[in-house]
Formats: sequence, structure tokens, C-alpha cells
Amino acid sequence: MRSTSADVQLASHLRVAVARTARRLRQESGTGLSPSLTAALATVERHGPLTPSELAARERVRRPSITRIAARLEELGLVARAADPGDRRSSLISVTPAGRELLAASATRKDAFLSQRLEALGLEDRATLERAAELLEGLLE
Repeated sequence: MRSTSADVQLASHLRVAVARTARRLRQESGTGLSPSLTAALATVERHGPLTPSELAARERVRRPSITRIAARLEELGLVARAADPGDRRSSLISVTPAGRELLAASATRKDAFLSQRLEALGLEDRATLERAAELLEGLLE
């Protein structure tokens, strides 16, 4: 099935709305971390422990970039490295308790920000947004 002009317009509108939402939530996060550092930390929390190569693949960046990102997160005490028992040439990166706390606090702030905005909406608009969230998750899987 070919995309119609209406589909292209909707795609553009969604892209802008999602990008603006993501940017605003990053601003509300209060982590003080760059988007790359935050994304890598969240990926390690969700899928870790990971080797640097696995983390680079999940973040879709090159290995040298993830090496710098992981080093910065380690300097900040948000991740720790340990020898990879399966490959002595590599290491495993895992989230520290401080990293978990930072991510949890960030999620709490972002949820509070959105929750406050949702309070201004009626039940029908809230239901529409709930359905939109479900649809977006399905589209991106």
C-alpha cells in the first residue's frame, strides 16, 4: 500500500510532536546529563550488563563513541566496569546504585511533569492520549 498525502502529513505532524515531547521531557529530567549519556545509561540499566560492543550496537553508535560515553558515565559513578568472564579482552558495563537512583529520580520528575499537564484535560482527551500511546508503541515495535 502506498502512502497518501494525508499519511505523509500525519507522519510529519507526529514526528514534530514526538520530537518536541522528547526534548521537553529531557529538559524536565534534571539529570544534567547529555541525551547520549542518558540514553546509554538507560540502555545499560534495561539490558545490562553489556560489553562496550553490545552497548554500541544497541545505541547505534560506533565503538569509539561508546567508549567515551562509558568512560564519562564511569567517571560520574553511574556505571561500573568489570572483566568479562567470557572474553578477557573485554569488559562488562553495569549500572551502579547511583545510576539507578539518577534514572529513577529522572523518571519521577518526567512523570510528574506529564501528570500535571494531563490534569488539565478531560476524560475523553486522556482516553485519546492513552490510545495514541498504545498505537505509537505498536508502530515502533
